[in-house]
Amino acid sequence: METKQILVVDDDAGLRELLQEYLTAQGFQVSAVADGVAMEAHLAGHAVNLVILDLMLPGEDGLSLARKLRVQGDLPIIMLSARGEDVDRIIGLEVGADDYLAKPFNPRELLARIRALLRRNEKTASVGEMAKAEVHRFGSFVLNMDARDLHQDGIAVPLTAGEFNLLRIFVEHPNRVLSRDAIMDMLKGYERSPFDRSIDVRVTRLRRKIEDDPNSPAYIRTVWGEGYLFVPSNNA
Repeated sequence: METKQILVVDDDAGLRELLQEYLTAQGFQVSAVADGVAMEAHLAGHAVNLVILDLMLPGEDGLSLARKLRVQGDLPIIMLSARGEDVDRIIGLEVGADDYLAKPFNPRELLARIRALLRRNEKTASVGEMAKAEVHRFGSFVLNMDARDLHQDGIAVPLTAGEFNLLRIFVEHPNRVLSRDAIMDMLKGYERSPFDRSIDVRVTRLRRKIEDDPNSPAYIRTVWGEGYLFVPSNNA
């Protein structure tokens, strides 16, 4: 499991040392700096998973630094403040902090908030990656174009390269009759003769893997004299 990198930004040397020792003992890689200038220098040269940022800092304050961090990306921020007033908390959250903790605080509470925020951030990232993947669904099947795999109810359905390429053509052209010649043209580099019936053989093999009854197909239907029609919404 990857060790998470945490950066503590606080002008209190004693608190920096305390948090660095405590969070390191909890399995994190922890760096600590005293102000915004040092924070920006550290971020320029190091990967960081979360920032613990004090509100009251010498020079540029924590609110201004939080705004900058949020403009630059989605790096999780936990803001600390000795004042602990509601208005400070609200302003801190409004400028982009993900959480807020008033000093003095129990280090175990900070730890719980760090872990919760990192879990939430990882979940969001995972969902984002899934959204980027090109996925097609029909019935109980999920065809992932990037991974080049097919699953039915979470169980992998093995496909040959030819079967995958044929299914890809069908799902990319739903509810449209495709002639055999059109399908062959879309299978790039495919050599054929005028009497080539290999598309029919591929369709037969593919039907055996996705149809409840290959002899009465619901998804890949034959349109006599014209070609094939893929109907993704029909489960009958």
